Amino acid sequence: MAFRTLIPAVYARRIAVLASAAALASLTSLVNAPAAQASPPTPISAAAARSYLATVTPKAEGSTTGYSRDLFPHWTTVSGTCNTRETVLKRDGVNVVQDSSCAAVSGSWYSEYDGATWTAASDLDIDHVVPLAEAWRSGASSWTTSKRQLFANDLTRPQLIAVTDNVNQAKGDLDPGKWMPPRTAYYCTYARMWVNVKQYWGLSMDSGEKTALVNVLNGC
Repeated sequence: MAFRTLIPAVYARRIAVLASAAALASLTSLVNAPAAQASPPTPISAAAARSYLATVTPKAEGSTTGYSRDLFPHWTTVSGTCNTRETVLKRDGVNVVQDSSCAAVSGSWYSEYDGATWTAASDLDIDHVVPLAEAWRSGASSWTTSKRQLFANDLTRPQLIAVTDNVNQAKGDLDPGKWMPPRTAYYCTYARMWVNVKQYWGLSMDSGEKTALVNVLNGC
């Protein structure tokens, strides 16, 4: 009888030890977990991007004559009090807390462009992967304002991403022939995003832009 009662006690102690080990492992994994990465919609594959580029005939960029950011209305309301900027901050961040006006008051953001992590929304810009001025020079100058508004607030394509503000400002309106993210590990994804957006919106590419994209994608 004593032997039979000992066995459950041994198992109980063993289960307790295993449970403690599992809890410790879980805590360790949380502590050591990498910062969550920004998560815009997944772009087309490198193979699909290469296939599309093979069909592109380069075209010289138009001018910025007549261009104004006001011709690309943003940020528009997405839901309730949340506009496109706040929607992207919520999507791309970790543990993001928003106030009653939908402004992000806390959270953590990993900038894919440069590998920096931020805990204040004010340190982030929402980058238009294909800049508005670049779109204007590539065909958007002939669009209606309503179409430009859809482009500037496009959450369906990989056109918007939360990144370090001064990195985004350094990019300005440059295409991949003149600027790529400082973090080279993101080159392939960035090129796929760029091609995806330009393909969907029917925007042209100049020769330097296309060559840079082909070179990046051939190494993906």
